[in-house]
Amino acid sequence: MKNHVQSLTLRRSTSVIRPMTNIVAPNPSGGRIKREEVLVQTVRVMSTLAVELAMKRYILPAWTQAGNNAQMFWNPTGLLMEKVRLGARSDVLIAIDEPIEDLAESGIISRETICPIAQAGFGIAVRKGAPLPDLSSVEAFRTALLQARSVAYSLTGASGIHFLKVIEQLGISDHVKQRALAIPSGFTAEKLVSGQADLAVQQISELMSIEGVEIAGPFPEPLQKRTNFSAAIFTDAREPLAAQRFIELLSNGYSANAYERCGLLPLQSQIAA
Repeated sequence: MKNHVQSLTLRRSTSVIRPMTNIVAPNPSGGRIKREEVLVQTVRVMSTLAVELAMKRYILPAWTQAGNNAQMFWNPTGLLMEKVRLGARSDVLIAIDEPIEDLAESGIISRETICPIAQAGFGIAVRKGAPLPDLSSVEAFRTALLQARSVAYSLTGASGIHFLKVIEQLGISDHVKQRALAIPSGFTAEKLVSGQADLAVQQISELMSIEGVEIAGPFPEPLQKRTNFSAAIFTDAREPLAAQRFIELLSNGYSANAYERCGLLPLQSQIAA
């Protein structure tokens, strides 16, 4: 298995994202990048999977175009927090707001560096070419889950925690869990491609990270829960200046465009408004 060391409205689409060829990658401090003007900096980042697609397709290339390096450690938020509690550290942490706030209370994260970046909503995907289930109402959503041969969900991610609450609320917990596939880490949509599941549940941006799948749609509004993600710097970061520059990149207009293209709602644009 791969080791990973809105209001949100989404139209049905495939996971293929076209490059932003009309956008100039920015200097994180403003203006266009001139490689000779910056020193090479390596930033270590522990990050949730929710922003992986936007990071890999757009944001990390912009960072490296500036002559910098990044060492990424990808995990669901629950597993990230477990690693931090056991002593793991990096320069930057990207995770759900609530655990970041807890880490700030504990002095592990520098509170003044916390920067909201994006919001995600939960959704369901199917293998590309498979019939799209009706998710337009709570009852239709319930029926889709009951009819599925198997549903893949994250054991340690926010999406899996919320999904278990939803099926309990719908009164179908025992039926769904008997045939469900709970994965400890990684992308649930990979189980669609392998044929191990009919439906995959995760953040929409995470579902979009896997080729060969199609987004069936978001959870119906009464069952939807939106998750805010922030970036912050560890108080004992080895490269605090590089970390600061990296967060500046995460929160600028270029990255906001990247988030939108990858199934996320940028939060900095809302704050600016």
